[in-house]
Amino acid sequence: MVRKTRKTAVLLLVVSAVLTLGWGSTEEEIREAAAGVDTVQAGFVQEKHMKMLARPLVSRGLFCYEAPGSLRWEYTDPVKSLLLMHAGRTRRFTFQDGKWVEEAGFDLQAMQVVVEQIAGWMAGRFDENDLFTARLLPERRIRLTPKNPAFGRYIERIELTLSPVPGVMESVTLHEGENSFTRIRFTSPAVNRPVPDGWFTEVR
Repeated sequence: MVRKTRKTAVLLLVVSAVLTLGWGSTEEEIREAAAGVDTVQAGFVQEKHMKMLARPLVSRGLFCYEAPGSLRWEYTDPVKSLLLMHAGRTRRFTFQDGKWVEEAGFDLQAMQVVVEQIAGWMAGRFDENDLFTARLLPERRIRLTPKNPAFGRYIERIELTLSPVPGVMESVTLHEGENSFTRIRFTSPAVNRPVPDGWFTEVR
């Protein structure tokens, strides 16, 4: 359970921060473009690939971020769940028996990493991140590798594919081990579109 939570935390960190970067050919250009992004909203399709699975496990949902650190990450299919982050507080809910139920025992320690790191990622400061070393690759890609070898037991690397449109990510792939990876593809993204009031604090 702890290992799964850590993987989810890191994936959310990368998605919520890097999804909003505007694109350039250097880290400085990425940082400058990122300064103009206040909100990002998108749909997503998540595929979990494992050697033991004949077909990947597919989930769908909605993502919303607002600077400097509010996040709504909602799975809508096949199982409903919701993660809200706002004003330094993180809450998680699952949909049970026709209603939303808060997970009081949810391990938030790993999720706190997301909150603490998100401002730096949003500003495009890859070189200042204390978790990963970033490398710009051809074809609008960025590769992140863990700085801590112990952390590498859970995540070998993360690969980001940038969309040609400034402020939009095409996909995020989390490599967890041999023949095991999780890929998230984003759909219908919108940058700097107004967010409904209470979107990061209310369950709806």
